Amino acid sequence: MRKRQNERLPINEAQAWVRLLSNYCIQKVDQEIIQSAMFISERFQVQFWDAALIAASERLRITTLYSEDMNHGQKYGSVTVINPFKAN
Repeated sequence: MRKRQNERLPINEAQAWVRLLSNYCIQKVDQEIIQSAMFISERFQVQFWDAALIAASERLRITTLYSEDMNHGQKYGSVTVINPFKAN
């Protein structure tokens, strides 16, 4: 069932999401990430927010980024993009 746009998430569901997400590494988008993303965007000719994901991945030392929006197998610095939906 899909929620209507103006419908609020019940507090217990919101708390469950916060608990779930707290198990993952989260990278704050700071000035360094923005500057790095601008460089990556220009260098690799990718959209800014894709570049921000790559910059955050680099900061967290994540070497594989799963995305269906970027080029499968493309290496962006130390980060390689894998499309999880691409057939082998």
